[in-house]
Amino acid sequence: METQITDLFGLQIYTDKGMFVGEVEDVLIDVDQKKIDSIVVSKVNDQLFELKNYKGLKIPYRIISAIDDIVLIRHLPGAFTSGSVEE
Repeated sequence: METQITDLFGLQIYTDKGMFVGEVEDVLIDVDQKKIDSIVVSKVNDQLFELKNYKGLKIPYRIISAIDDIVLIRHLPGAFTSGSVEE
């Protein structure tokens, strides 16, 4: 199935455990390898993350399980707890 990258903008992002993470704000592309590198998340669930002076976060494309009406990502133990997010 073919999809336009702009169709991803605004989609809600959930973990496979049903936790709301945020919404897709942008998509980062690795032009050299001609593939999506990561998605940029806005409206981040502040119950999951404390983002000191950050407005969003990046999610590597490799942890995305599915994209349709929502974006489904693998739940990574320890990644979605209160505390600061480091890249």
